[in-house]
Amino acid sequence: MNVIFIEAFSGLSGDMFLGALAGLANAYDEILKLPNLLHLPDAKIEISKLNKNGIVCNHVRVIDLNKQHKNHHHPHRHLRDINKIIDHAEITDNSKQIAKDIFLIIGKSESKIHNIDLSKIHFHEVSGIDSIIDIVGCALLIDKLSIKKTYSTAVCTGFGFVNTQHGKLPVPAPATADILAGIPVYAGDEEGERITPTGAAILKYLNPDFEIPVLITEKTAYGPGQKDFKAPNVLRVSLIKEEQKQSSLFILETNIDDFSNEFLGKDFQDGLLQNGAVDFYFTHIQMKKGRPGILLSCSVLEINIQKLSDYILENTSTIGVRYFPVQKKKLPRKITEIETQYGKVRLKTVKTPTGQKRTTIEYDDLIKLSKKHNIPIQILQQKINRELE
Repeated sequence: MNVIFIEAFSGLSGDMFLGALAGLANAYDEILKLPNLLHLPDAKIEISKLNKNGIVCNHVRVIDLNKQHKNHHHPHRHLRDINKIIDHAEITDNSKQIAKDIFLIIGKSESKIHNIDLSKIHFHEVSGIDSIIDIVGCALLIDKLSIKKTYSTAVCTGFGFVNTQHGKLPVPAPATADILAGIPVYAGDEEGERITPTGAAILKYLNPDFEIPVLITEKTAYGPGQKDFKAPNVLRVSLIKEEQKQSSLFILETNIDDFSNEFLGKDFQDGLLQNGAVDFYFTHIQMKKGRPGILLSCSVLEINIQKLSDYILENTSTIGVRYFPVQKKKLPRKITEIETQYGKVRLKTVKTPTGQKRTTIEYDDLIKLSKKHNIPIQILQQKINRELE
C-alpha cells in the first residue's frame, strides 16, 4: 500500500498522469500493451523522451491510427459504450472498476453542464481512443501501485479560452470546473488550458488531502504534457512516507439530558473504545432549566476525533460535541506476563518520579480467571498477590 504526493504546478492531463504513474511503477512495458489488452487495434502507443526546461522524462503518447485517414471523426461514445470496452479488457477487475469510476465522474459533470440524462450523454473530447487508454492506463497503475492515500498541492488551471467541439469556452472548461469543485485551484501567470477533464477526474478519484504534513520522499517521477510553457509543463508525482509523530491528546465532551441511561451501558461503552476513545467517564450534572443530565467525557487522540464524534452523534440524542487539547504526564510503565497457579496474568508496573515501583494485575485477566475458577475477583486478586510476594 502506497502514499503518493501530486505536485500540479503545471496542471493535469491524462497523458501527464499516465507518464508519471508509469514512472513510479516502472511499468512502461505494460503501458505499451494497453491497445491489445483493450482490444483496440486502431491504437498505438509511443514512449519518447521529452526535455521540459531541463527535466528529461518519458512522454506516453497514444496514437489513433484512424485519424491518419482523411475525413475521419472518432465516434462520440456513450458511457455504456466505454464501459463495454472496459469490461472486455484483459485487466484486473479492480482496474476496471477504477476506470469506470473515473469515467462516471466525467459523465456526471457533462450531464449536469449540458442538462442531459447520464445514459444519453455523448462523450466528446474524452470518448476517443487516446482518452480511453489514458484513463484505463492510469486505473491499471493506481491498482498496481496499491495507492491508499494521496496528497496534492493546489492545481494550476491556466486561464483564457479554449476551442472545443461545443465552441469557444473559458478555461477551465465548464465540465472540468465542475469536476474541480472542492479542489483548491489557481490560474497561474500564463494563458492557456492547463487541466483537462481527464486529468481533473483522475485527481478527483484519488480524493487527495490538500493539508500536507511533513513528508519523506522515496521515489519521484515526472509526466510531461505536450504543450510548452515558460515553466516546465510536467506533473510531478512522488511515492512518500508520512513522518510518524505522536498524535495530540484531546478531551471530547457532550451533555446528554434526554436519553435513557440504559442505552449508555456496556455495548455503548464498548463502541466508544472501538471508535478511538482512550478512556471515558460519566459525570452527573445539572443543566439549564433545572434538568438533570450526564456529561460524557472522552480522552481521544487527534486522529480519532472525527470517528469518535460521529459514533457519539449517531448513538446518543446529543446534537453536538466539543473538544479541546490537553496535556498529559504519564508514568513510565511496563507490561509483563507471568504464569500463576490460576493461569497467565499480565502485570502493569509503573515507576513514580522518585523511582518507586507499583505493580497491579490487569483487570481483564482477573475477570477471565475469576469466571474460569469461580472465585470472587477480590479473593482471586489477594491469592495471586500473595503468590507474587
